[in-house]
Amino acid sequence: MWEKDIDINQIQEIRVKTNVYFGVGAITKIEDIAKDLKSKGIDKVIVVSGKGAYKITGAWDYVEKALNNNGIGFVNYAKVTPNPTTAAIDEAAQMAKEFGAKAVIAIGGGSPIDTGKSVAILMEYTDKTAAELYEFKFSPEKAVPIVAINLTHGTGTEVNRFAVATNLEKNFKPAIAYDCIYPSYSIDDPQLMTKLSKNQTLYTSIDAVNHVVEAATSTVASPYSITLAKETIALVAKYLPKAAADLENPEYRYYLLYASLLGGVGFDNGLLHFTHALEHPLSAVKPELSHGLGLAMLLPAVVKAIYPAKAATLAEILEPIAPGLAGTPDEAEKAAKLVEKWLCDVGVPQKLTDDGFCENDIDKLVDLCFTTPSLDGLLSIAPVKATKDVVAQIYRESMKPCN
Repeated sequence: MWEKDIDINQIQEIRVKTNVYFGVGAITKIEDIAKDLKSKGIDKVIVVSGKGAYKITGAWDYVEKALNNNGIGFVNYAKVTPNPTTAAIDEAAQMAKEFGAKAVIAIGGGSPIDTGKSVAILMEYTDKTAAELYEFKFSPEKAVPIVAINLTHGTGTEVNRFAVATNLEKNFKPAIAYDCIYPSYSIDDPQLMTKLSKNQTLYTSIDAVNHVVEAATSTVASPYSITLAKETIALVAKYLPKAAADLENPEYRYYLLYASLLGGVGFDNGLLHFTHALEHPLSAVKPELSHGLGLAMLLPAVVKAIYPAKAATLAEILEPIAPGLAGTPDEAEKAAKLVEKWLCDVGVPQKLTDDGFCENDIDKLVDLCFTTPSLDGLLSIAPVKATKDVVAQIYRESMKPCN
């Protein structure tokens, strides 16, 4: 069915770049990675992490031992917060420069890995700042080697060329995408994710669903991004309820992590549009808002807005969470309600008003969508024209439940 939405005359670029060690016990591969780094003359690294998860999960025990075994010195920047800031990136980059680090090991979810990617660029461009990087004052072509040790099953950043950071002074939360920040190695070990809370479990997997919904429906979507979307959503639909009910089961984490990996590759190819472009202003204004929760609040209204343009694709990829759609443009509201019901059923019923947003915030949020660097690029590849009225309507319909 989705084949109806593909232009076979459009030439696609299919990306699969990073070497990933995947599976229970994959963290033990850090020893091989450390040996490879040392063989290439890397004798000092900066380890970028959050404040505690890198230790609580047990990942740090393996990393520290591998670095010591291979004679690699290290400093640890352990201050990364959710929705990382340009100020934190500058601070970590300065630490790396003063120590003489030659590579970055990032341990965590999207925030530490994105921070690590950004630091890796600034270690090569020592006269630049993170604000300049995220306002596109220069276009980097190089970064020091990056090793990503992933601790969540949602971000996908361990397998792609994207990073995100917030400039708190301007309420900007742009995204960058450069070939130089594909990690050289990534570790996806589901055993490291069994300590995620129920909410973290839900929000990260909903992030993966959003990645592929957007990547499968953008104007640059390919058969590859659509195929990845189908499998990603099917896996999340099957295993997210199980993981939420049994948080320490590594089998459930394994398949959610695989779904996240597919999603990361999916949007590396098909890119993103409305949901991420509209969520970034939400968590830029309220940095305490979980990215995945913000996406969940927006997803039903986004599905409603884009369904008439991509009905065949959406009906097929959403089948596991929104069954019974025929793939005709007149089903937009039905599709939105089914997606919202699935979100409620898995335990995420919240809407924007539940997090303190109101109608009076819409004008500011819309303005940020169109003034934040990079977000205009996402909006430009949405399957329907992203006017300010369309964006405002999505925010408005996301304030309260549609069911």
